[in-house]
Amino acid sequence: MTQSAIKDVILAPGYGSFFYDDQAAIRAGAGHDGFLYLGTAATAGFTGIRMPSRSLSIGLVLSDDAIVWGDMMSVQYSGAGGRDPVFEADTIEALTRSILVPRLLAANASNFRGACERVLAHHDGKRLPLAIEYGASQALLRAAAHLSRSTLAEIICSEFALPLPERPIPIYAQSGDSRELNVDKMILKSVDVLPHGLINSREKFGASGETFRSFVKWVAERTRKLGKPGYHPILHFDVYGWIGLEIGLQADKIADFIARIADEVPGYRLHIESPADFGSTQAQLQEYAKIVELLDARGTEARIVVDEQCNTLEDIESFAKARAAHLIQIKMPDVGSIADTARGVLICKRNAIGAYVGGSCTETDLSARASVHIAVATQADMLLAKPGMGVDEGISIVGNEQSRLLSILNYRRKQNDVDNVVASA
Repeated sequence: MTQSAIKDVILAPGYGSFFYDDQAAIRAGAGHDGFLYLGTAATAGFTGIRMPSRSLSIGLVLSDDAIVWGDMMSVQYSGAGGRDPVFEADTIEALTRSILVPRLLAANASNFRGACERVLAHHDGKRLPLAIEYGASQALLRAAAHLSRSTLAEIICSEFALPLPERPIPIYAQSGDSRELNVDKMILKSVDVLPHGLINSREKFGASGETFRSFVKWVAERTRKLGKPGYHPILHFDVYGWIGLEIGLQADKIADFIARIADEVPGYRLHIESPADFGSTQAQLQEYAKIVELLDARGTEARIVVDEQCNTLEDIESFAKARAAHLIQIKMPDVGSIADTARGVLICKRNAIGAYVGGSCTETDLSARASVHIAVATQADMLLAKPGMGVDEGISIVGNEQSRLLSILNYRRKQNDVDNVVASA
């Protein structure tokens, strides 16, 4: 058995950090009963409108008996916006055992990209479930890092011919439904980008968007009141298509609405994520390009962020080339292999489009830490604080992982400088 061999594979069922939510049922007006939604699920695979998220950990037993892990799961709004269906642990486990395990046992774990291509190859002419790609690629990246005694970020830099990074990536926190309390937490912790807002219903958006506009102005005022001197975050709101649902699906009306909000919070960069869902990737591509062009012509501080209908690496490339967004959320579980997340960031950078390494509140601590290494290695523009909706946990997991990683890379540089001095003496 070679040093780079995988000699066994083990699986461990677990939980994600939030819940799977049926977006179609929520948009249709499902009511609340405490934390639950009332009514019948509308999306295939959902047994209720809100379901506890699940995960499946995949452990690779290496030739030196070390075990490295990756986590499989899907996103909060599974089955919506062109995404894979909701995660079903038993189905994923069966596919992993029958298809993936034999491939893993034949893989060269020291070659990350090569191993991903072979292990995650199509089966019966189709891609494997994206949850499998996501978790297995995390484990393969950790295997390569273990075998080379390096960080995950260093493997990405090596395999994509990138320089070792020095700059931290701005962290973006999402509030969940506890908007006001969590905004205060974010401001007190001087988060770079905030607050998400979870504007996912007519109640939260308001007639003609008035409730949402008031919330935006409140957040800006709150940052001025509670923030430290010099604190000036980007304001980023996810409206889950509600501008289109409430204002209409005309690009000019959507652009006018967004520009008016930007004018109401002067001096702030304003990100509006998912202003509308036009129902297909092609329609989204065409209409978002119009909205971007209209906003650019007005010279506002508003920026459009695409999420729904922009899921795969191919989608990301299409939106970037068409300038159909100012910023693309690379939603990692929807992209699949984390090698493709790295490719997605680099595609955005080549096309002068912002790259936001995102994901979902339903992820795990393990997948969140992996995302930090991808974002830092590729020097993305933003990084989601995940998992969960509690704010503190996501900021801690992602922020501390980034701080540790940058400290390691700085140490490596100093050691290399010392070695070079000694070698030249």
